[in-house]
Amino acid sequence: MGLLAVFLSIVYLFSRASGTPIQYPGPEQGSCNTVDEGYQCFPRTSHLWGQYSPYFSLEEHSTFPLDVPEDCQITFVQALSRHGARYPTASKSEKYAALIAEIQSNVTSFAGKYAFLKSYNYSLGSDDLTAFGEQQMEDSGVKFYHRYSSLTRTVIPFIRASGSDRVVASGEKFIQGYQSAKQHDPQAKPGHEAPVINVVIPESENFNNTLDHSVCTTFEDSELGDTVEAEFTAIFAPSIRQRLEKGLPGVQLSTDDVISLMDLCSFDTVAATGDGTELSPFCDWFTRKEWTQYDYLQSLGKYYGYGAGNPLGPAQGIGFANELIARLTQLPVQDHTSTNHTLDETRATFPLNATLYADFSHDNSMISAFFALGLYNGTKPLSKTSVESITETDGYSAAWSVPFGARAYVEMMQCRAQKEPLVRVLVNDRVVPLHGCAADRLGRCKRDEFIQGLSFARSGGNWGQCFV
Repeated sequence: MGLLAVFLSIVYLFSRASGTPIQYPGPEQGSCNTVDEGYQCFPRTSHLWGQYSPYFSLEEHSTFPLDVPEDCQITFVQALSRHGARYPTASKSEKYAALIAEIQSNVTSFAGKYAFLKSYNYSLGSDDLTAFGEQQMEDSGVKFYHRYSSLTRTVIPFIRASGSDRVVASGEKFIQGYQSAKQHDPQAKPGHEAPVINVVIPESENFNNTLDHSVCTTFEDSELGDTVEAEFTAIFAPSIRQRLEKGLPGVQLSTDDVISLMDLCSFDTVAATGDGTELSPFCDWFTRKEWTQYDYLQSLGKYYGYGAGNPLGPAQGIGFANELIARLTQLPVQDHTSTNHTLDETRATFPLNATLYADFSHDNSMISAFFALGLYNGTKPLSKTSVESITETDGYSAAWSVPFGARAYVEMMQCRAQKEPLVRVLVNDRVVPLHGCAADRLGRCKRDEFIQGLSFARSGGNWGQCFV
């Protein structure tokens, strides 16, 4: 280990003990957040923030190698990306601001690791990308360009975005990074035009959108995910509440307030501190065990809200899965669920002959798409009452699957020894074990077998239950 690494480790341990913010030294500032590895700052904490974790590479956790064998060539890529790090949603930002104001008004003494709160000014915005999130998406574009340079040097990707401002902005930043990488690539085709967002799909309860759930009435009325989250919060948060009330004399907190304060650790780190190299002092209020419980809480919410734990969760991803099948086979979309037939039956808005596709969406819709594709079919049902290991089989967790800036790549490759192309799926640099088809030692299935295994999506699943 080099002297700098030793120094950073000492700084990290000292700051965790003292509760002071962590700042990397000037020359190396920002080195813990890179294009290739993503956010590796304070990983023992930041990789346990659920869907509020910034993207980090899972390559070291991949059972299968990410490299493309020398006798194979990538012929098709479908990227599905979450938007970059954002400010809290408007309702939550208002909630957080009110909580901070209440604490500051009622606490009689601020001491130790709570002292900073006496003069803390809540200044987070709402909904939009942060500067950190914008940089995340530029980095994502750079990484995508370089990983698939055999195609990106000569091919323009077809890009769609769900109609939220932050999703569209994420797509635009991705394009900036992609084009910057291309301009610095001496082997790129000269004079090639930059990609654009070809289609923006409106977000409305009356508009079919495979990148944003909205039209399945029964599902939209469900509160299962919220209920499961509330039940688990009631299990692990009371002891934290008691400790916080002791450290903040004069205030009375709810268990929901505890979760809000834990949320602020992430938002304050990647928004208020700008580049994410300084850990918010809110983070030091909680132990590693409690962060593990928090990550599990967020994973429960996604699993029972939009994944297999909700009877209609995977159904929200059927439309996207069937669009993927159409793109892999270059055949018209066969779907009667959430696809928009006006868009998908028009080649200008849904071409079938492209080799690079990039879609930008939200975490919730990505979870549904992942489960519709069967990516986490090996994940046993998550316990609603106790934290269990959820990264040993398929690697499902909110932080591993849908952090800020998450990206999934569906790769198709043609190999000299194979007549039929092979397909595999990477989620945040981890090759996900496929179910429903016979995967080889590199995690790949034959394309037709992969598609055959998507019987849930091809049959329309249980979409009919949306309107009963």
